[in-house]
Amino acid sequence: MTKPDDSSLDSMELAAVEARALQLLHKADAWGRFPTPVDDIIAAAKLRVAPKGMFDAASFLAFVKKKTVEAAHALKNALSKVLGIYDANEQIIHIDDSVNESKQKFLKLHETGHHEMPTHRKIFSLFQDCEQTLAPAIADQFEREANNFARFALFQGDAYKNHAADMEMNVKTPIKLAKTFGSSLYASAREFARTHHRACVVYVLEPIEIIPGGGAKAAVRRIETSASFRAEFGSPTDVVVDVEHALGTLLPIGRKMTRPTRLIFADKNGVKHECLGEAFDTTRNVLLLIYPVAALTSTSIFVPAGFESGKASF
Repeated sequence: MTKPDDSSLDSMELAAVEARALQLLHKADAWGRFPTPVDDIIAAAKLRVAPKGMFDAASFLAFVKKKTVEAAHALKNALSKVLGIYDANEQIIHIDDSVNESKQKFLKLHETGHHEMPTHRKIFSLFQDCEQTLAPAIADQFEREANNFARFALFQGDAYKNHAADMEMNVKTPIKLAKTFGSSLYASAREFARTHHRACVVYVLEPIEIIPGGGAKAAVRRIETSASFRAEFGSPTDVVVDVEHALGTLLPIGRKMTRPTRLIFADKNGVKHECLGEAFDTTRNVLLLIYPVAALTSTSIFVPAGFESGKASF
């Protein structure tokens, strides 16, 4: 199932979040240092990372020692789906250290975002002292703000965008930039599509499933488009890519990568474009990168059902 939106903010909200992240990057003297010095950024925020994660039994018991047995049990169940926690009162963050290091970096910056946003810090402190919980709408807003704080800090504002603009348009570029900035391949691929000046789209797929009797499919986790792609081709809304899908030839079945593959489809005005599609299997996800290379005049074209209005994929 495609994941719900985790980052959309209006322009004023985004500006406020990025202003806070920018201030902290200055304070940490992090600009132009690669990979992004996450530990220095956390130190500049006067935060500590728990030496053992909240998810360690002893640390967990310490955190809930003031709560009833029932409340502690409920919190422990909730933690099974949580990877990071910000303790506003103790100014400490707890990270699930069972996830890979690059993911931990983003989680640390996400929790730092909660600390650096004054409203978050105040409300988190208040709610941690009582039995109430944040309203879902407020919690969702805070999560999207913290995600954007982490993005801005990890990719150093426009630094990622500027690096990508000078590199080749291919799936290897976000892989290289992930190493440069110290991010996960997942986060790098999303940032690549979101910020690139050229038209491109990245599909993040769940691991490929082999269908008994033949065939394969992969559920769509997220789809990220560049602004120029959305303006020209619309926003795809696929939920699965299988071998019968227009992008099915890109699935790297039994291999790590799919070499550039020719695709032909139309934009919102019916103009035909030649595109190239590539894929990379990270083991956790499959990344598809598709980008137009030329407008065509031939009559041969792929137009999958529903794409005419820009509501479906190629």
